[in-house]
Amino acid sequence: MSVPGDWTRGRVAIVMMSAIGDAVHVLPVITALKRYAPACRISWVLQPGPASLVRGHSAIDEIVLFEKSRGWRAYLDVRRRFAEPFDLVLALQVYLKAGVVTALTRAPVKLGFDRARARDLNWLVTTHRIAPQPPQHVQDQYFEFLAALGVPPEPVTWDLGPWPQERAAQREFFARLERPAATLVIGASHPHKEWLPERWAELSDALVERYGLQPVIAGGRSPRELRTERAIRDRARHQPLSSLGVPLRQLVAIIDGSALVVSLDTGPLHLAVALGRPVISLMGYNNPKRVGPYRRFHDLVVDAYGDPGADYPVSAAHRRGRMPRIEVADVLAKVERWRRRYRDAAAATAPV
Repeated sequence: MSVPGDWTRGRVAIVMMSAIGDAVHVLPVITALKRYAPACRISWVLQPGPASLVRGHSAIDEIVLFEKSRGWRAYLDVRRRFAEPFDLVLALQVYLKAGVVTALTRAPVKLGFDRARARDLNWLVTTHRIAPQPPQHVQDQYFEFLAALGVPPEPVTWDLGPWPQERAAQREFFARLERPAATLVIGASHPHKEWLPERWAELSDALVERYGLQPVIAGGRSPRELRTERAIRDRARHQPLSSLGVPLRQLVAIIDGSALVVSLDTGPLHLAVALGRPVISLMGYNNPKRVGPYRRFHDLVVDAYGDPGADYPVSAAHRRGRMPRIEVADVLAKVERWRRRYRDAAAATAPV
């Protein structure tokens, strides 16, 4: 598909507003656009959470906040900020609220997904659509937009930091630890993605006793995460350090300085991949071939989505009730693989 017009020296709007993981997947699209067309000006519509993650990124010229709590006024806010026309809009998000934002922007080219993949009638608010493709990893789906623009995606770069001004605080955090850190991401947006608290506690103790690591609990401060943290502390023989609720930029610094990350299927998993930190992914609800770690650390995935020995296609189908299939021994087998394959390399490249 040929996209008309010259956007390379113009204004480009990115519509992808919500999830942290999706924001991480969008970053290589933005860095590729800037690498190909340094003179373009990129504006990204984001909700406050993911905005706090990427604010200050060198490839992003403007962040336009979409504050969902403001209701219909949030759309008026975006419309006011987007009074000046764009040369190109990339409609990467396909849900209704993103479609409304795309409709409110003015541009000769609004590039979106094909009709089959554009949910909530989003195909009606785009002017051009990428060609249909078989299901694939979401990162590769976003790279389809680059292909339509003739922009090479390689090398895939996130440039997520930590920023230079964040290094001192990162050093201060890790100076308190007597052991290398193992960050445990214990919460997710959906309860069917979560693991049993008593197994987190058993894993935490094993990381201390067998591998000489300091567990650091990470995530938000939702009621479920706080309950899981309390249960871990009640059961664990060695108390983990908690970083629940730290700002996202601080979480980047923590993951970046960790020797190992163990994560549920949630945004920090993709932060670890972007930062090049070995991550053991605990996956059962979502298809790891579609939303698992991108290109890295596939050998550290604990896959409860598929049955043992079974192959399965890439799909967006969910599978409930799978996470209890993951035993502590399954995770420790991946920790042992990390020890043999990644530990020395991670120690050599650790920034702190």
